[in-house]
Amino acid sequence: MGIRTLDPVRRSRLWLLLLLAPTLVLAGGAPAGLGARVVETSFRSQAVRGVVRMEVYLPADYTTSGKRYPVIYFLHGLPASSSSYRGADFLRDALDRAGRPAILVAPQGARDRDSDPEYLDWGPGRNWETAVGQELPRFVDRTFRTIPSRRGRALVGLSAGGYGATLLALHHLGAFAVVESWSGYFHPTNPSGTAPLDLGSRAANAKASVHTYVRTLHRAFHRRPTFFAFYVGRGDMRFRAENLRLHRELLAAGVPHLFRLYPGAHAQTVWSAHAAAWLRLALDHLAS
Repeated sequence: MGIRTLDPVRRSRLWLLLLLAPTLVLAGGAPAGLGARVVETSFRSQAVRGVVRMEVYLPADYTTSGKRYPVIYFLHGLPASSSSYRGADFLRDALDRAGRPAILVAPQGARDRDSDPEYLDWGPGRNWETAVGQELPRFVDRTFRTIPSRRGRALVGLSAGGYGATLLALHHLGAFAVVESWSGYFHPTNPSGTAPLDLGSRAANAKASVHTYVRTLHRAFHRRPTFFAFYVGRGDMRFRAENLRLHRELLAAGVPHLFRLYPGAHAQTVWSAHAAAWLRLALDHLAS
């Protein structure tokens, strides 16, 4: 697949012919330059047996600096369509306001026929954890000028994406040094977020629950220094209680973390108001 450049001012999606950039090779093998702030690209995933698409937000000086940049991977909420990764303009604006040059990658986390996979591995052709947690960083590191180590990667998510980001980071601490959950939860839920999702066995349910790992995190974070933060609105009736529960569990286990309650509910107003500060905190804990 080629890269599609997006005009960040008019926010239109126009195909442009760009100059050759020898350091960038796209998923389909066609080289292209990066003259815009936002590009769309994709890779072919073995884990989900299909194409995984993404929007990539680039620093203003990416084409001229020659520098490498930290990467924030941002997971969208669920249920979702195959195009829900697109158009999160508030993230680009928040990253600009954060004042830290970085690459932000917003990948696809669902398909039209599979709208709520919870960022988990379900089996051949539906292994979203592997696609997002392993294949995606490899593709981004070989395609863009990143800092290609855990100290250069943050995994952040919103709502169900917050669950996905937290669980994937804990499963892959060797790959990510920062994890943030924005109004997320910490065990798999049904599409409405109102009841637990039974994965078929006690072992599978335990593996998919963040609470399972609390007693191991003090040692794990000591071995691999990790910034773990989660935020939720005081009026978020679905997920506030579980955020408070995890906070208390981590305190009791002596696990370093940052937890904050904010005015508001499970709403865009909360995320837009605080996204710049939350991204700035993530980038403060990454290599630059």
